[in-house]
Amino acid sequence: MAAETAIRRIVLAYSGGLDTSVILRWLGERYGAEVIAFCADVGQGAELAGLSERARQTGATKAIVEDLREEFAKDYVFPMLRAGAIYENQYLLGTSIARPLIARRQVEIARQEGADAVAHGATGKGNDQVRFELTYAALAPELRIVAPWREWEFRGRRDLIAYAEAQRIPITVTAEKPYSTDRNLLHVSYEGGVLEDPWRAPYEDMFQLTVAPERAPDRAEEIDVELEAGVPVAVNGERLSPAALLARLNTVAGAHGIGRADVVENRYVGMKSRGVYETPGGTVLRAAFQAVESLTLDREVAHLRDGLVPRYAEMVYYGYWFAPERFMLQAAIDEAMRAVTGTARLRLYRGSVRIVGRRAPRSLYDPRLVSFDEAGGYRQEDAGGFIRLAALRLRIRALAERGR
Repeated sequence: MAAETAIRRIVLAYSGGLDTSVILRWLGERYGAEVIAFCADVGQGAELAGLSERARQTGATKAIVEDLREEFAKDYVFPMLRAGAIYENQYLLGTSIARPLIARRQVEIARQEGADAVAHGATGKGNDQVRFELTYAALAPELRIVAPWREWEFRGRRDLIAYAEAQRIPITVTAEKPYSTDRNLLHVSYEGGVLEDPWRAPYEDMFQLTVAPERAPDRAEEIDVELEAGVPVAVNGERLSPAALLARLNTVAGAHGIGRADVVENRYVGMKSRGVYETPGGTVLRAAFQAVESLTLDREVAHLRDGLVPRYAEMVYYGYWFAPERFMLQAAIDEAMRAVTGTARLRLYRGSVRIVGRRAPRSLYDPRLVSFDEAGGYRQEDAGGFIRLAALRLRIRALAERGR
């Protein structure tokens, strides 16, 4: 208890949702410390309305809300997209990639405010506790960490709802629909409550960024997405900032029902969990990268990068954004992606995005070389020797098995 009583000021990663609203009040009661509520605007939209006032009413001595949307898109989402990262072939890592940015800025504020500790609202069962705390360890190992879900007496979110009602803390979650949501520029995630039954379909009115594919317009829409050195820069010829570009694609793709995923994934702590995700703009950008990369990346570079995708995705999912192995791998990926400049033409229709065209000023695709109608400088007779050499070990093995 001596360490606990020594904590005078805590910076809490605050969202205004059920968990962090209860935590804000609980921290003051448990530790008797000043609590500074910090919220990073990474694209939550209307959720941020009145957030500072709610935080102060709930017990915060100070509330800080910072717009980090451009940094989020430019320095976190886009580098991850360059890596082609997707966790377990399904999840585009929308929640995972926001945590290191939030935690990084949180520890910077803790130092500025002279805080002794940082706190988060992640549960003891999930991935976010690891993502937050690995970032704290990498960037500010001197700060103490308070993880209320690993300390307090509450057993679950129903207890939190009851506490919030008793304390008159304003919340939007109800016992009937107690699932948890997390929204940013890249996606919205939904977990918990009724979604814990993997056989049960999610409520249709739950979704925020996408219409149901079957209710989307029965008319395809084609868009052009431009990349420069592995960075998305324009949609339909209009140059946009990273955050504005991602927001534009969310709107366009969401109207066509693109980007929904219903996933049972393996958490870092060892259990399986069910998450429902909406990632409309990210889904479109993934297709755009694949289209331009197909023209501009050398075969061996592309294959090597693709072989590392599962490992990179794990780094992001597990919370190792600020680990040396991620920096090393990112440097190699970014070097390779300097060649990825061009335009992807994509067709959006009822939940699907299809590549229908691609072009690049420094394309490795040579139509003369690949044509069936002309040689284009390629000598077909050379292929015979190449194949004989490639097949040599197979012939030797077959002969050996026959006893020569």
